Amino acid sequence: MDRGEVRHWWQTRWFVALATFMAIVPLLWPEIPPLVDLPGHMGRYRVQLVWEQFPHLHEWYNFNWSLMGNLGVDLLVIPLSKLFGLELAVKLIVISIPAMTVAGLLMIAREVHGRIPATALFALPLAYAFPFHFGFVNFALSMGMALLAFGWWLRLARLGKFQFRSLVFLPLSVLIWITHTFGWGVLGVLAFSAELVRHHDAHRREGFARAWLLPWFKAGIQCLVLAPPALLMLMWRSGGHVTGQTADWFNWRAKMLWITQVFRDRWQLFDIASVGVLFLLLFKAIRDPNLQYSRNLGLSFLFLAAVYILLPRIVFGSAYADMRLVPFLMAIGIIAIRPKPGMSMRGAALVAALGMAFFTARIVSTTWSFFLYDKSYDRELKALDHLPVGARLISFVGETCYNEWKMTRLQHVPALALERRLAYTNDQWSMPGAQLLTVRYAAAKRFAHDPSQIVTDVQCPREWWRPVPWALSRFPRDAFDYVWMIRPPQFPAKFLQGLVPVYVDGHSNSGLYKVDHKVAAPIILPGELPLPKWERQIILNDGRQFTSNLPEPEASPSPVVE
Repeated sequence: MDRGEVRHWWQTRWFVALATFMAIVPLLWPEIPPLVDLPGHMGRYRVQLVWEQFPHLHEWYNFNWSLMGNLGVDLLVIPLSKLFGLELAVKLIVISIPAMTVAGLLMIAREVHGRIPATALFALPLAYAFPFHFGFVNFALSMGMALLAFGWWLRLARLGKFQFRSLVFLPLSVLIWITHTFGWGVLGVLAFSAELVRHHDAHRREGFARAWLLPWFKAGIQCLVLAPPALLMLMWRSGGHVTGQTADWFNWRAKMLWITQVFRDRWQLFDIASVGVLFLLLFKAIRDPNLQYSRNLGLSFLFLAAVYILLPRIVFGSAYADMRLVPFLMAIGIIAIRPKPGMSMRGAALVAALGMAFFTARIVSTTWSFFLYDKSYDRELKALDHLPVGARLISFVGETCYNEWKMTRLQHVPALALERRLAYTNDQWSMPGAQLLTVRYAAAKRFAHDPSQIVTDVQCPREWWRPVPWALSRFPRDAFDYVWMIRPPQFPAKFLQGLVPVYVDGHSNSGLYKVDHKVAAPIILPGELPLPKWERQIILNDGRQFTSNLPEPEASPSPVVE
């Protein structure tokens, strides 16, 4: 596009400001952003802030500062919590993520095309994609930073400020890596592809070698300023304390699901139809004579697509690694589209109006969805008013085996007992090297960490979750003083034996119970319930047969954490 042409409404600064503000609207009302994993992270933030003040936490957890590529929000909450308190600090940080994502996408589109194309508006709803709803906040924060950084990378190249760019992107790449490794990696892919196209265009009339081979070398040289975090990565992952497997390569079924679920939130038909809108636009740009793809972002899209294909589902013990890339892959593909010269003003305005309507519809639906999730949080958190500070609490959150489209987002709400009441909770992840906090409460045995808080009505295939009767009858009662039931499935009342109600919500079966240590736990008779996966695996490992008094081992298989 010609930078001297008249700007339309979607190409103005006020529109960028409006779109950025719209991106934060869904998060304005909820006190705690209703993202699946976020409450669990908030429990960890509380521990790191008060670690020296409360020695009883040392009995339950290990907390050690170390340099790793997963520290974004963990570091930001330190100064912000002193100004706003922890919960508001976390909310402000999370609010900034979709705002940075939208602003970054629009900045990239403007730098590549000269003006923001009308089609770019269709990419903006991807700021609220499934990985964000899942609560991967360090990852999402690093991706927002990477998009803004890539837009700046392009701008400095356009202005010819290459020496200045090298100076600022050396520390900036380290900062993004510390926030989360994924953002640094994506920034490297985007910057390399952009440099490849730029050098090719500069030498395209100078023969095959200079036009097609030399650009690879020059692009690599330009991107060396982004390479130093690779040394930090090597130091981090080579540590003897670091655990976590890399597995599940080329899981095509999962990769196809991640694409269809990119907008997964609450209303399945609407979310899938929204994905259809994006695919319709991507395919229309191939066939429509009025649209075309930018070679710059088109190559970035192809590079990211190759990364997505090659990326396993589990990287260093973190699940859903490939799923996280999908919304940004699609966003780059969408903002790569632009109208061809000669497209009418009326046609461009119509496309912009449709894109704005699509963005607005997704923001409205997400706002309402978050409001409903916030109400469910408020209802469940009433139990904490009856929980003593520093209590030894075990929690059981109801789940089903069917992977419903609408997730309850309550899976890690128990960690808010740790955040607000400094109570022990059994939903923290425990994988050395993946995060700063690990669990050390030996008395909890196989109910010490995630996913021991998840309970079901039956034994789910391919899951480590326990049926709720098993959980209530088998958890070590001498290690806990309170039980927090959060929307459990129906179960026989006899399994509440030895649990004294403190607070019960009659509508959802949620409640807080005090453990009566003088009353024995209920006994499961042989054959009464199917044998849960953990217990079955232990029996297979040591050759013992099931009895109702099967002793609890001191350790359990370590499930993959998100």
